[in-house]
Amino acid sequence: MNAWDKLVAGFAATRIGAWTIVNVLFRLDRVLLETSRGRVYLALGWHMLLLTTVGAKSGLPRTIPLLYIPDGKNIALIASNGGREKFPAWYWNLRAHPEAIVLTNGQVQNYLAHQATGAERERLWHQAVTYYPGYAVYQKRIGGREIPIMVLEPKDVEEPR
Repeated sequence: MNAWDKLVAGFAATRIGAWTIVNVLFRLDRVLLETSRGRVYLALGWHMLLLTTVGAKSGLPRTIPLLYIPDGKNIALIASNGGREKFPAWYWNLRAHPEAIVLTNGQVQNYLAHQATGAERERLWHQAVTYYPGYAVYQKRIGGREIPIMVLEPKDVEEPR
């Protein structure tokens, strides 16, 4: 990371920084990602996507911008919720309905999700905290509970329009 990325990551790891990202910047990112077909977003230096899931309780489509960790053809999503006590709704949505649609870099792709466990989780967690050190801060903030990692495996590809 360059100096700017380190400054932003440091701010994002604070409680106010995490709140600002989740409640303000992600709302702006959703608009930017939708209008640019996943090519433009505010989280410079990191990978962003638009995740569409089916609501665990409502059964309705839910879309949210998220940071992601590329893992070959797969995508790893860290369910940190900025270090809040509750895991994010998208995590519960994927647990209930593992099908997901992802928009990133001009492509829409269908995925099937599973929760990483054991060696896979350890490997992805190491990648995650290397990629964004704030995840380690979030883990300390929530105490003994382990932050879940959801892995999205591609089902098919739609060509960019």
